[in-house]
Amino acid sequence: MSDPVAGLPRAWGGPAGTGSLRATAEDFQVVEDLGLEPSGEGEHVLLRIRKRNLNTAEVAGHIARLAGVRPRDVSYAGLKDRVAITTQTFSIHLPGKAEPDWTALEGDNLQVLDAQRHHRKLRRGALRGNHFQLRVHDFQGDAARLQQRLEQIAAGGVPNYFGSQRFGREGGNLEHARALFAGQRKKVRRDKRSIWLSAARSWLFNQVLAERVRQGNWNRLLEGDVMQLAGSSSQFRAGYDANLAERLERQDVHVTGPLCGRPGRALIPKGMALELEQTTLASQQVWIEGLQRFGLEQDRRALGMRVMDLQWDLQGADLEAEFRLGSGSYATMVMRELLY
Repeated sequence: MSDPVAGLPRAWGGPAGTGSLRATAEDFQVVEDLGLEPSGEGEHVLLRIRKRNLNTAEVAGHIARLAGVRPRDVSYAGLKDRVAITTQTFSIHLPGKAEPDWTALEGDNLQVLDAQRHHRKLRRGALRGNHFQLRVHDFQGDAARLQQRLEQIAAGGVPNYFGSQRFGREGGNLEHARALFAGQRKKVRRDKRSIWLSAARSWLFNQVLAERVRQGNWNRLLEGDVMQLAGSSSQFRAGYDANLAERLERQDVHVTGPLCGRPGRALIPKGMALELEQTTLASQQVWIEGLQRFGLEQDRRALGMRVMDLQWDLQGADLEAEFRLGSGSYATMVMRELLY
């Protein structure tokens, strides 16, 4: 399977040119913002590290071995890219146990920045967001168009697609999900199964978002839409509100799309919004039923991604960009609006 993201429509009229992103790890730097301070006491240790050319799972494995704990006793708020320099925090469950010498983890590609006790473990998605510093080499294109695209993104954000990382190399996670739903994968480790199911659900979400981008209403209200407050998981069904369209334009709220699964507590859209989702996913019942069979519950995700504090500088053929994104959003989807 080819890259499942490659054919998704862009929001702002097409990229401004070509360039090389992530030629080296130094070109893609990420600092995680948990939005909390360690409490200084408790059963867990919050270990803040900076890594280079290592993925999150690899580092979690090193930590578990050093601390002498089970892999499930090491947790983190989000996965970070391998080819990058990333700063993130891990929590290690060490009730009544002495801490190891964390500096034993250090090497050319990993530094320990801080270690403090905390009363609670880190859970997936429990972070405020991430701060990115990116460099694009060998930009070739229209500098005026690039400036325009950056201004549009700063003002209106971009579609909140799941990025290629979610789907694995050449969409391999989707192939595994297809085999899982067909009953061709019987004994699968829980962590692998979770990755494949997430990929399937993310792909379905991307299909609905892509259709709304094509129709030009990914950031506009349809009758019956479910909305989400920016920076929050709080959701509500759109009703008559003279200020809602203005709030949507300011990105104080976002329209949402479906994370498919069996019925649960999530709000369901009505009217035109529901009809669009049902029509778009009408041919995907095998995938939806597979997610339901494996116990995933319906949820919603914002269709729009707010790109905060965006700054940029084009020096010759090198473009540097800096911005913040909320939890769960992909910097590569921001750059995709700029580059072919």
